[in-house]
Amino acid sequence: MAEADKGGWWSLGQHWADYWTDAVQRGLLFCDVLRERGDTYLDHQASGNPPVLVFDYDIIVDGRELDEPVNYALAAIRPPANCPPTDPELRPFVVIDPRAGHGPGIGGFKMDSEIGIALRQGHPCYFVMFFPVPVPGQTIECVWRAEKAFLRRVREAHPGNAGKPFVIGNCQGGWALTMVAASAPEDVGPILLAGSPLSYWAGVAGKNPMRYQGGMLGGTWLASLTGDLGHGQFDGAHLVSNFEQMDPANTYWKKGYHLYANIDKERNRFLEFERWWGGHYLLNKEEMEWISQNLFVGNRLSRGEVYLDDGGVRIDLRQIRSPIIVFASWGDNITPPQQALYWIADLYRDVEEIRGNEQTIVYCLHEQIGHLGIFVSAGVANKEHSELASALDLIDVLPPGLYEAVITDTYPEMPGLQYLQGRYVIRFEPREVADILALGDGRDGERAFQVVKRVAEINQQLYDSFVSPWLQACTTPWTAHLMREMHPSRFERRWFSSRNPLLNGLSDWAGKVREARKPVDGDNPFWQWQQTVSDWTASMLDGWRDQRDAMKEMTFRAVYDAPLTAALVGLDPRRPYRVRSHGGGWEREEMLRLKRRELEEHYSEGGAVDGFLRLLIYVAIGNGVVDVRPFNAIRRVMQDTGLGEELTLEAFKQAVRRQTWLVRNDEKRALATIQDLLPGEAQRAMALELVMLLLAAAGPISVEKQQRLGRVALAMGVTAGEVPDAGEAVVLKKPRATRSRKKTAAK
Repeated sequence: MAEADKGGWWSLGQHWADYWTDAVQRGLLFCDVLRERGDTYLDHQASGNPPVLVFDYDIIVDGRELDEPVNYALAAIRPPANCPPTDPELRPFVVIDPRAGHGPGIGGFKMDSEIGIALRQGHPCYFVMFFPVPVPGQTIECVWRAEKAFLRRVREAHPGNAGKPFVIGNCQGGWALTMVAASAPEDVGPILLAGSPLSYWAGVAGKNPMRYQGGMLGGTWLASLTGDLGHGQFDGAHLVSNFEQMDPANTYWKKGYHLYANIDKERNRFLEFERWWGGHYLLNKEEMEWISQNLFVGNRLSRGEVYLDDGGVRIDLRQIRSPIIVFASWGDNITPPQQALYWIADLYRDVEEIRGNEQTIVYCLHEQIGHLGIFVSAGVANKEHSELASALDLIDVLPPGLYEAVITDTYPEMPGLQYLQGRYVIRFEPREVADILALGDGRDGERAFQVVKRVAEINQQLYDSFVSPWLQACTTPWTAHLMREMHPSRFERRWFSSRNPLLNGLSDWAGKVREARKPVDGDNPFWQWQQTVSDWTASMLDGWRDQRDAMKEMTFRAVYDAPLTAALVGLDPRRPYRVRSHGGGWEREEMLRLKRRELEEHYSEGGAVDGFLRLLIYVAIGNGVVDVRPFNAIRRVMQDTGLGEELTLEAFKQAVRRQTWLVRNDEKRALATIQDLLPGEAQRAMALELVMLLLAAAGPISVEKQQRLGRVALAMGVTAGEVPDAGEAVVLKKPRATRSRKKTAAK
C-alpha cells in the first residue's frame, strides 16, 4: 500500500515537473511571439501600412490624382503561379474592403478568399484599396465619386459580353457599394454585400447591444469630439476598440490563451492576423461625422434620405438595377441578419413591389460564423462565396423577386450531377418580405431610435456651436500625434517589441527553448486543470459582458422609450413605427402603366428563344424554386443546338425577365399565344421535350409541373410524350466539337 502511495505521489510529481517545464517554455515563446507582433507592427508602419493582400497588384487608378483627390486607389490583381491566366473575356470581379479602422486587404487575406476564388476561376480581379492618411478636405462624397470612377474604368477595360463587373462590398464597404450602384447602375453588375449593415436600428431584444451605443453616448457628438482632438482626423483605433469591447472574453483572455496553449502551431496564424488587426488607419473628421450622423445613428440610407452632390442626387436603393446578394450570419454580433436585411422591408411592402420595380434580391444566411469569418474563413470562402460566385450568371438572369440561396452537399445518387462543377448544389427559393421580418421580433423596438436621432441632432448642434470652436483652437498636429501614439493598442505593440531594451535577449532565449521544447501530454492532470481554469475565466468574462449588455439595454429603453423623452424632443409618444415611403407618386404609376403596355405587345412577338423560355418559365413558375442544375443544362442545350448563339448575356437576361412578366401578368394569354413564337409543329415538339429534360435535371418532376406540362402540350397541339421517370438519369448531348465556342449567354 505504501509502495502504491509512493508510486502515485511520484507519478503526480512527474506530471507536475512535465507541466511546469512546458508552461515555462510556452510562456517564453508566447512573449517572443508578442515581441514579433510588435516588430511586425513597426515594420508595417515604416513601409507605409500597405494592404495585407497575399497577391501582387498594380495600381491602375490612383485616387490622389483625381480632380477631387482621395486616399483610395484601384488595383489590378496579378494571378499567382498556381492560378490560371486571367481571361479578359470573363466577368471582372471587384472587391471593396471596409474602411472601419483597419487597413485594406481582408478580402484577399489568403488564397481561400474572395479574390482567390475569382482568380482560381480565371476572372480578372480588381481591388479597391486605400492609404493610411486621408487627403485634406476629403469627404464621403469625394470617395463616392472616386469609386464610381473606378468602376467605370473596370467597365471600360472589359467591354465584351461577359457581363458588368461583379462587385463585393465587405462590411462598411457594402453601404459604400450600394450608394455607387444606386447612382451609377450602368457600371455595376451583381453586387454582394458581405456582412454589411444597411438597417442600423434593427435587431432583437436582448441581443445586438452595439446598436444602443449611439443612444448611450448621447448621439454623434463624441465622434466630432474625437475628430477635433485629432486635429481634424479621426483615429480608426477607436473603432477597433469598440469592436473589441463587444467580446471582452476574447479580447482579454481567449485570443491570448489560445496562442499560449497552442504556441507550437498558432504562431504564424496569429502574426498574420495581427498584421491586419493592428494596422489602424485614419479618417477625416467630416467623413466620420457623415457616417455616424447618416448611418449609425441617422439610419438614412435605407429610408432614401441620403443626398449627395449638393442635394442633386438622392440615393434610393430601389434604383439599383443589378441583382443584390446579401450574405449574413447568425453568429455575427456586429452585423446581425436583421441589420443586413431589414432594408428590404424599409423599401417594399411585399414581393409584388419588388417585382414591379424589377429588382432581384438574393440572401444567404450562415448558421454560426462570426463577423470576421465572413471574410477570412476558408470554409466560407470555399462554400458560400464560391457557390454564389459560380452561380453569378444564373443570379443575373433570375426573374425579379426575393430569394433565399440554399447551398447543400451533393451525394452520389443526386440527379443532375453532370451539370455541377463542385461538391455543392445551390438553389434559390422564393421568399416574402414577411419572411425577412420573421427573422426578428418585430419593429416596435425601433421607435426608440427615432428619439435617439432627434436627441443626437440637438446635442450635435450644441457641440458644434459651443465646444468645437474652442477645441479646434487648442489642438495642434503634435498633440494629435501624441494622442494617437498613446492609444493602448499602439502603445502595447511599441512597448512589446525589440525596441524595448528590457526585451533584449528574448529572441535568443526563445530560440534555445524551441530546440529543447518538451510539450506536455494532453492527459496531464495539470494541463487539464489549466484548461478548466481558462474555461472558468472566459465564462466569467462572458457573464460580465451579458450583465453589462443587459444593463445597457435596460438603461437605453428606460430613457428613450419614455414618453417624456419623446415629448421633450417634439415626437408623439404614441406614434406607430413606420418608414417614410418614397413611392414616386403618380409619375411612378404612369411609368409602370406605360411599361405594362409596352410589354403586352410581346405576347405574340419573338422567336424560338422567346418561345422556349416562355415554355420553361410557365412550367417552372409554380413553386418558383430555381436550381442551378437546370440552368447549366439550359446553357449546354443552347450551346449544343445553337439556339440563341448570338444572344448576349444582357439580351438573354432581358428575354427571361420579359417572358416572366408576360406569364405572371396573364398565364392564359401567354399560353394561348405561344404558337405564334413556335409556329412549326416539330419546333414545338422539340421545345416541349427539351423543357421536360431540363426540369428532370434537378430530380423528379413534381405533380404540379406535370400538370402544367400537360396544359402546355394541349395548348400547342403536341402529344406530351412520357415524362422522364423520377429515377431516370437525364443526360443531354455534349456540345459538338466543331461548334465555335463563342462567349455568349448560352455559355
